Amino acid sequence: MAKSKVNQEALDYHEHGRPGKIEVVPTKPYSSQRDLSLAYSPGVAEPCLRIAENPDDVYRYTAKGNLVAVISNGTAVLGLGNIGPEASKPVMEGKGLLFKIFADIDVFDIEINETDVEKFVQTVKAISPTFGGINLEDIKAPECFEIERRLKEELRIPIMHDDQHGTAIISAAALLNALELAKKKIDKVVIVVSGAGASAISCAKLYLSLGAKKENIIMLDSTGVLHESRKDLDANKIFFATKRNVHTLVESMKGADVFVGLSKGNIVSAEMVKSMAKNAIVFALANPDPEITYEEASAARPDIILATGRSDYPNQVNNVLGFPFIFRGALDVRATQINEAMKLAAVRAIADLAKEPVPEIVNIAYNKKNITFGMEYIIPKPLDPRLITTVAPAVAKAAIDSGVAQSPITNWSNYSDELSKRLGLDNKLIRVITSRAKQNPQRIVFAEADTYKILKAAQIVRDEGIAKPILLGNLGKIRQLIEENNLDLGDTPIIDPRLEEDKRHEFGEIFFKKRKRRGFTLYEAKKIMNERNYYGAMMVEVGEADAMISGLTRKYSDTIRPALQIIGTQDDVKKVAGMYIMVTKKGPVFFADTTLNVNPTAEELAEITVLTAWAVQQFNIKPRIALLSYSNFGSTDDPMAKKVRDAVAILHQKFPGMMVDGEMQANFALNPHLLSDNFPFCEFAGEGANTLIFPTLEAGNIAYKLLQEMGGAEAIGPVLLGMKKPVHILQLGSSVREIVNMVTIAVVDAVSRKSAR
Repeated sequence: MAKSKVNQEALDYHEHGRPGKIEVVPTKPYSSQRDLSLAYSPGVAEPCLRIAENPDDVYRYTAKGNLVAVISNGTAVLGLGNIGPEASKPVMEGKGLLFKIFADIDVFDIEINETDVEKFVQTVKAISPTFGGINLEDIKAPECFEIERRLKEELRIPIMHDDQHGTAIISAAALLNALELAKKKIDKVVIVVSGAGASAISCAKLYLSLGAKKENIIMLDSTGVLHESRKDLDANKIFFATKRNVHTLVESMKGADVFVGLSKGNIVSAEMVKSMAKNAIVFALANPDPEITYEEASAARPDIILATGRSDYPNQVNNVLGFPFIFRGALDVRATQINEAMKLAAVRAIADLAKEPVPEIVNIAYNKKNITFGMEYIIPKPLDPRLITTVAPAVAKAAIDSGVAQSPITNWSNYSDELSKRLGLDNKLIRVITSRAKQNPQRIVFAEADTYKILKAAQIVRDEGIAKPILLGNLGKIRQLIEENNLDLGDTPIIDPRLEEDKRHEFGEIFFKKRKRRGFTLYEAKKIMNERNYYGAMMVEVGEADAMISGLTRKYSDTIRPALQIIGTQDDVKKVAGMYIMVTKKGPVFFADTTLNVNPTAEELAEITVLTAWAVQQFNIKPRIALLSYSNFGSTDDPMAKKVRDAVAILHQKFPGMMVDGEMQANFALNPHLLSDNFPFCEFAGEGANTLIFPTLEAGNIAYKLLQEMGGAEAIGPVLLGMKKPVHILQLGSSVREIVNMVTIAVVDAVSRKSAR
């Protein structure tokens, strides 16, 4: 894709809607005058007085204990260099987003217009009472070393410069496991470090803490090897100056056991890799281009253990495996610092996690049958949900053991439960299914490709590797829209059914065989293939596409009819249904039927429930299903309530292993405490439902739209249930994001069906 198009997409992402990536959300009621009088004057005086008497009470009455400052002066931003504080703000907001979605830590990003070390330190100290911890970010070396040292000495809250320690911690975990696989000892191996900035120096120092020998580390900067003979080295570099008779990268690599690249792309050759010792370990971590490509390094020798900083190859060394959980553990025990013991605890926790059996949700996310510890899996995947419950407790325990914890944890089982509950599946579900789709992208035919939104969505799923789009529509109009909107769809197939006479006739004959006793003549069957929904459905039916997306510009009934006539329903399915995934702050909730069945019978409700349960399981979620009504468990004998009750009875009889109950009101279904107190016999009383079956189309449709508009939930759907092959129908006027989400669902659907064959 051309650079200008990538940049425009990034600009649109940050600008559209509310500018930026983060916002402040109230955590207390504020709807009444009484609420406001408690939140501010006069009620706020009470916690102020308590804190004045006992400063530690600030952790009881304010957000300080869960609030981290991400602070930068913009002097070393990503690969952009010294671009200043304002230009660094999008990065700092992004770091805040990662803190929140991975560890439920709130963040204020602070950009400081100051490069003088003393003034920078004094500024951070002056604002530090606001925060429970400070994450320094994108500050250039050598100033970053002095800034972090001073702040750690002069403040009593967790402080970490992630550029230094984040990569060090993750790469150290990877190194421990790589050395185990290579059957080498850390105190014996020769380690070449390309780069001598903040990250490289911190990595090398952490390796020393793990047992590496300083005399076995060869570090290089842009001039060459840090050698004792050089006169241009500052104090940080002098520490790693070597006596070895090597001066270049080529010389350093000969016989080396480990290469760690933290410099720039394409500086290591295959010959250099071949010159390394047996079972060579190569961490090419420069981004976006590693020091040597994964393909070239892999081809150089079969015994190599290889890691990069990229997500599209095995063994990604990604800081997100560390910093959210390190701060989580430090905040939860009110640590006065992040010390060496806590960093080493994080290293070992991450390394050990890679040796544990991988949960199925991770296998599914990366489209693997069984990820196991080995050369292509030496560190956990970023989407592994166990990271928060593994790394945070390890850091917290190390803080307690090393004497820097002010609020020690005593019940570790309860703490683990609290960590699990901090993050519902909501912020993981879309990332997990997207990651899974990327592992095995499918051919998706877009039946309305002569619209901008569809073309934009097609470009995104193509660029992201989610799907392989096929565009149906007016050839001239599609090309015009692509040109007018500066889109780049490369060699994506564009099919205009009107120009495909032979294929239309072929499809028409197949369709006629299906529908010749259902009111269609051969002439009509061939003619109707001019319509893109029929043509697209036939492509799926004959295997020329794996799934179809349509419905952006047409009524639901007009879109589903061709799919039903051509593809049909699954065996033994009498009624198809529609399901929405409502992504809420408490996790995903699945709604059905929301699009098709106006007033289903008890038998039809049971069938809708079975279809929905199967769909929910495809996301590796165990469905806890509530059949909803306005009554609770027989409180009325009205026919509408009785219908729901009868459906539950059918399900209990035919599917005894299904976790389903009802009839029940929606508030009871979703509130486990309310459910447990009043109806403890309900099988999911302690957890609440995650799947809701509505008694009528009217109820389901109203509910999901209300939740979407007033509850702040994101709706993904409708997911069409019961079809023999994947066809998914958009809402009229869907946004590009909603279309992309539906395509992702369609890809996962297609992959699941193929796996089940």
